[in-house]
Amino acid sequence: MLNESNKQKLEELRKRYPTSQALVLPVLWMVQEQEGYISEDAMKYVAAILNVSYGHILGVVTFYTMFHSKPLGSHHIEVCTNVSCMLRGCDKIVEHLENKLGITFGETSKDKKWTLSEAECLGSCGTAPMLAIADEYYESLTPQKVDEILERLRP
Repeated sequence: MLNESNKQKLEELRKRYPTSQALVLPVLWMVQEQEGYISEDAMKYVAAILNVSYGHILGVVTFYTMFHSKPLGSHHIEVCTNVSCMLRGCDKIVEHLENKLGITFGETSKDKKWTLSEAECLGSCGTAPMLAIADEYYESLTPQKVDEILERLRP
């Protein structure tokens, strides 16, 4: 499941971490970066190579929102819905995105280009409402700004 480069990284990490269980997060990151998401087979693989129960791995993957157990669209849009964004109109942004993309939170468009997710807080309260796509933050949003962002991302 892990490619050769990641297998080497794992062996280096084993020297620095006190237990196999302590390696769960870094190894899951490696799998997700390599595969794009963490499948059930990948979770079983990680459990086996770390000698940790599958239930523990499943619990970690389903607890942390940064791990994805199904494939994402080409563009993963995370909309902050925490208090500051809520007070500054994120509901209008969410509604606009849902109408524009034809999906709701947790869904991926049929063409596999867009995945829409709710984010608890992205740490940009002073420029709310905001969203993130990959490593880019888009702040002080309006429906018109959202349209401009989406248009730039379309192939």
